[in-house]
Amino acid sequence: MIGTIFLHFIIAMIATLAFAVLFQAPKSEWGLCGLTGGVGWFVYEYLHSQQGWHLMLATIVATLALTLLSRFFAVLRKHPATVYLLSGIFPLVPGAGIYYAAFYLISGNMEMFSIKGTETVETAGAIVIGIILAMGLPQAWLNHLKKKEKKAI
Repeated sequence: MIGTIFLHFIIAMIATLAFAVLFQAPKSEWGLCGLTGGVGWFVYEYLHSQQGWHLMLATIVATLALTLLSRFFAVLRKHPATVYLLSGIFPLVPGAGIYYAAFYLISGNMEMFSIKGTETVETAGAIVIGIILAMGLPQAWLNHLKKKEKKAI
């Protein structure tokens, strides 16, 4: 169980790292971009598959986690949060859902189109909600973390 989630974490990290390369993120940030996507997928997979959380709730919490991590890395490394967020969000994007919704629409299977289309829209909405919640937190809180780190050194 945990081994499978860890394997998915590694795969999500590699896939996210590939997106970081594709979107020309700074080379020095590739590892953190990969970590962001891996953490987001790990949270989602753990909550949805292992704990039985609803798809939308697990997606909101996972997106919230990776967006907060992106903001933290942005403060820590002095880069925009989007460097980490754009790459890190890709494991959660419902690409297969979009494909299957379109497939069922073209095939004329309206019942399955409705199911997959609704699921896809819910997942996309959950991603938006997670990002909004995390971006709504004051930047001063993250800056405060950076100040604590400087005092400790």
